[in-house]
Amino acid sequence: MSESELRYGVIGTGMMGREHVANLSHLPGARVTALADPHPASLDAAASLVPSAARFSGHRDLIDAGLCDALVIATPNMTHAAVLDDVLGTGLHALVEKPLCTTVADCQRALDAAADHRGLVWVGLEYRYMAPFARLIDEVRAGAAGRVHMVSLREHRNPFLEKVGDWNRFSANTGGTLVEKCCHFFDLMNQVMAGRPERVYASGSQLVNHLDERYNGSTPDIIDSAYVVLDYDDGARALLDLCMFAEATHHQQEFAVMGDEGKIEACVPSDIVRIGIRGTHGIGDVRTVAAPSTAAYEGLHHGSSYVEHQHFLEAVNSLDAEGRRASSQASLSAGLLSVAMGVAGSRSITTGAPVRIADVL
Repeated sequence: MSESELRYGVIGTGMMGREHVANLSHLPGARVTALADPHPASLDAAASLVPSAARFSGHRDLIDAGLCDALVIATPNMTHAAVLDDVLGTGLHALVEKPLCTTVADCQRALDAAADHRGLVWVGLEYRYMAPFARLIDEVRAGAAGRVHMVSLREHRNPFLEKVGDWNRFSANTGGTLVEKCCHFFDLMNQVMAGRPERVYASGSQLVNHLDERYNGSTPDIIDSAYVVLDYDDGARALLDLCMFAEATHHQQEFAVMGDEGKIEACVPSDIVRIGIRGTHGIGDVRTVAAPSTAAYEGLHHGSSYVEHQHFLEAVNSLDAEGRRASSQASLSAGLLSVAMGVAGSRSITTGAPVRIADVL
């Protein structure tokens, strides 16, 4: 297709939906033409950002209106599967927020349905576009660390944010913390590993957050802390260190890759990458490079959502005259695998035993 203005509909106009609206409003070649959300306050808030956009209380009405070329699905996690049921097969391009779905079975159903879908389908795993992480991934793929043997990813952050009805307080709605939040980190691991994840060992629990909250008599069950170890089929291993009551910290995320030639690490929000080469650098003596975002809009994720939308739009514009499908950088297969890793980790926490990814899939 030609590089004319792409018309977007945003389905789900809560915090992340409005974040997408704001990003798209800064992106040349993109225009938000329609919004859908059954929650009036959320719809009003999004409409204040794009007053010219048509408003709908349901996503099916938005799809049927014919006002859009592409859709952003930013509804609560547990609704993704049902929305995708209505979107896949329409031919519209679609970017669905992470996680793809809350269960492996629903992810697989979406993957099967997308096989005949003519539009581009993309999963919102935008952390791979954060400038320091993107630089780290490029360095690893260029061979700076040599053969990768170990990966360490730490997120020390604030508790889950408030959402409409606080739906994110319960694993049944989110898929669990290791799916809802950590699919980002499992995807980052997969970006730098040569092999595929094979086995998961995890320990985690709900120690601090949301214990004094009640919703219809129920206490939230979303875990707030975990260690997750993953074995890959080539002998490499990865570690996730998650703490969601550690907002009193300097770095929210630290991503380190260790290979036989050296170590590369990236830190957010300081936007630096450190590169240490064995035989050249020693402890305390490494090369530090700045990796600031170049996005026109920073938003909630250090510019990564804007860069993600840039890549999505470029992919849509790369469709040829026959409309053959462009390749998705963040494919449904990648979304499925990141969810499966989270499900396996959650199962390991529950059972106290290692869980094979193959048994989850």
